[in-house]
Amino acid sequence: MKFKHLIIVFNCVIIVIIILIVLMPLLLTGPEFSAVLRSKTLPIQIFMVLLLLIMNIFFYINYRLLSLLEREDWPALTFYLEHKIYTKGRYSNQKVRLLANSYLVLSDYPSVLKLESKVLQKKPSIIDKNILIFGISRLLGSSHEEAAAFFKAHIDKSKVKDNQWVHWFYGFSQLLCGANELAEQEFLSLAVSSDNAFITGLSAYFLQNFVAKNSRKNEECLKIAEDSRKKILKVYNNLQKWQNEANNMRTDVFVSVIMNYINQTGKWLYNSQE
Repeated sequence: MKFKHLIIVFNCVIIVIIILIVLMPLLLTGPEFSAVLRSKTLPIQIFMVLLLLIMNIFFYINYRLLSLLEREDWPALTFYLEHKIYTKGRYSNQKVRLLANSYLVLSDYPSVLKLESKVLQKKPSIIDKNILIFGISRLLGSSHEEAAAFFKAHIDKSKVKDNQWVHWFYGFSQLLCGANELAEQEFLSLAVSSDNAFITGLSAYFLQNFVAKNSRKNEECLKIAEDSRKKILKVYNNLQKWQNEANNMRTDVFVSVIMNYINQTGKWLYNSQE
């Protein structure tokens, strides 16, 4: 649904609710008791009117931003956000994250690093909230060693919900650097202990298909990979469920970046069943 239509529908719903609240005392009790009930519903009426005003103000203020997002006009969106951030100095987490994502969509990785440098000077806490985005920009720009160093430096600073993904991308970065043992440590740990089925599956897939052949712990890697595969099959018992969940997650940039590996992991999980 287009956001203009969303605004109209929202306004219509709220207005109808307000009208019903105003008329309900009269319809239910008649004129003699309506004044009493109306006074009791007055706080609700005020709340709904305020909600209507706040939401309309929000849509009005963000009209340009929402329009560009709706059209997926990434060049225009980056120009708009650059003006807000660099010129007006509005370094909010939302705007920085959106600008970084827009650069990634445009494959403009140097601009992500430029943004990171500016944010570090103005509001460094935002970097810790977006470790995956800034780290991935290095991976996509083929700066694998820089990516590994970045993820390692920020592992303990990441948000709880991102921490396992940061560990996984750190291991992935080390694998791309040729540091098989460091990658192995991360994937072994995540395959055994992660509570995220996709991180578990990806770690197991990499253990069996990339790490084990160059590892001194070949048998351990293969065993843990197989044990983890069986664990995943209890959560997603067929390939379609795995793919459906993957498609739901791909709105996150860091997931879309590795979607090819997620698809390969899915094929490995279900084609290798005995």
